[in-house]
Amino acid sequence: MDAAFSVFEISWEVCNKVGGIYTVVRSKAGRMMENYQDSYFVVGPYFPKKAIGEFSEKPVPDFLREAFDSLRKEGLVCHYGTWMVEGEPNAILIDFAGFTARTNDIKRELWDLFKVDSLGTNYFDFDEPVVWAYSSGLLVERLSKGRRVIAHFHEWLSGAGLLYLKAKNADAATVFTTHATTIGRSMASADMDLYGLFGKVDPDKEAYRLHCHPKHQTEKAAALQADVFTTVSEITGMEASHLLGRKPDVILPNGLNIDKFPTFDDASIKHSVFRWRLHEFMMYYFFPYYTFDLDNSLVYFLSGRYEFHDKGVDIFIRALANLNNRLKQDKSEKTVVAFFWIPGNIRAIKPELVEARTFYEDLKESIDYSSGHVRERLLYLFISQRKITDEEIIGKDVMLEIRRKVSRLYRKGNPPLSTHDLYDEGSDQIISSFRSLGLNNSREDRVKVVFYPIYLTGADRLLDLNYYEAMQGAHLGVFPSYYEPWGYTPLEAGALGTACVTTDLAGFGRYIAKESQRKKEQGIFVIPRLGKSEDEVVASLSDVLYGYSQLSKEDRIKNKIGAHHLASHADWKNFIKYYLDAHKLAAQKKWGK
Repeated sequence: MDAAFSVFEISWEVCNKVGGIYTVVRSKAGRMMENYQDSYFVVGPYFPKKAIGEFSEKPVPDFLREAFDSLRKEGLVCHYGTWMVEGEPNAILIDFAGFTARTNDIKRELWDLFKVDSLGTNYFDFDEPVVWAYSSGLLVERLSKGRRVIAHFHEWLSGAGLLYLKAKNADAATVFTTHATTIGRSMASADMDLYGLFGKVDPDKEAYRLHCHPKHQTEKAAALQADVFTTVSEITGMEASHLLGRKPDVILPNGLNIDKFPTFDDASIKHSVFRWRLHEFMMYYFFPYYTFDLDNSLVYFLSGRYEFHDKGVDIFIRALANLNNRLKQDKSEKTVVAFFWIPGNIRAIKPELVEARTFYEDLKESIDYSSGHVRERLLYLFISQRKITDEEIIGKDVMLEIRRKVSRLYRKGNPPLSTHDLYDEGSDQIISSFRSLGLNNSREDRVKVVFYPIYLTGADRLLDLNYYEAMQGAHLGVFPSYYEPWGYTPLEAGALGTACVTTDLAGFGRYIAKESQRKKEQGIFVIPRLGKSEDEVVASLSDVLYGYSQLSKEDRIKNKIGAHHLASHADWKNFIKYYLDAHKLAAQKKWGK
């Protein structure tokens, strides 16, 4: 505890993976420990099942014992240990189950002091984190007595803790980070022209209309009350200024530990390995119906949550339809296979696909079994200068058996649009858009689509690739987001040596556009969305998709190298300084130095 102050970083996603904030806090923990050492703590909720494999409990140190004991008397059980991530930061997880009886008292206090209108509402996804957040405020208040403490709160989910400290005038400096405003995300998801409505609508009234007012009001109060207010990107800072009424003091961009990603040489080797796995999938997915030249094919993909408008899924599908028409007009022999790795409402893998894969695996085993014999026959035929035929190489009986097994694969019609049967297939937005725009996976289509509505775990009985492996096997990641406060997916794609597309409405997109211009490197394409109509965005993206399809292999390799280099700038070793600056600024505002 020798540092000028102790830092307590408080997030609902400490040892509790829910969304992107987990990646933010987890991935930078090592860098925080380098700077603060034993004076750095993460604080999160205690959920026993989720703590397994994340949290290593340890004996409570003396300087924490008094606070822990006093909180236990109030129904709060604090667990001390380390988060099992790089840097192994000190972790305090609060079991607040015995404190939930005070839910309405907490909500009443939030109304009386900060006009957070949550009394009378029964939103479990609001009540649970608010009780926990309030508990974290109690913890920090007790630990700040006789010690200089910086309390850094993430998102509205922890905002009640900051508000508690302010209400009690606790001697702790506070930092609040909003990763995405509640009202901004709600407006975007409602297909409202979020950026065009800045200054034209009352966000507080919209929050009531969209039924997100308790979260919005908690977030706004925390942003206004914090000693230092921060957001993760320039675009979110713009959003917060209009919707929360405060311009951020510091921008805290999200990074990755790039040294944990493969070098470009390693990425190139893995691309070949995982591309073959994608090709195998295509063979039993498409080839029972018709074939195309896999060596003259490209794999595009989009991944993320099922947010049809916010993630730009709608834009991608429209751009693919344009690309399909352009390639057909060109009489191109190129085939683009576009994967949509987006979890959906699934029943099970389509039975015909299960059968096709079973037949394919059986055929593959037969060929593998014959491979030693084939090698020996080839050597003999070449050296003896005899005529080489299929039957001479493999043998007549084996050839007949293989042909019989191949014939079992053949089917009539078109390949499916999705790998799985969906509960709501008739109304699913992705499937409906494919059909309405003529992306039917017909033989003449140069663009094929595959809705892959499950998480890429590496053991899904189809691709059997994890998320990063699938990305590495592909050629181009496409993320034309409308609402994306930062956007880890294009950053991860670039770090893996995969070219990608993002937009200027994504925090990472705005950041990397400047880096790309400054470094004069390509590989991460940023298309303009701010102030553009959807038709203009579709046209821009169509041009990028078409242009990429026309690149030579050498030019694609240059783009991969460029993407890898550009992504390397978004390293925590470069970004951690902004967190340190925010903490120093909070200390100056609170204590004058």
